[in-house]
Amino acid sequence: MDYESFRHFADIWGLVYLVVLFVGIIAFTFRPGGKKGAKDAANIPLRED
Repeated sequence: MDYESFRHFADIWGLVYLVVLFVGIIAFTFRPGGKKGAKDAANIPLRED
């Protein structure tokens, strides 16, 4: 595999990987039922243990 074909492979599949990862993170963040966990995580610095 020469440099040009490896670069072409990395350009295409790297972009696909990053887009899928981005969509997955957004879907995980806005999933139903995630509000309670997000509120708990947001209040961690304010807790007095």
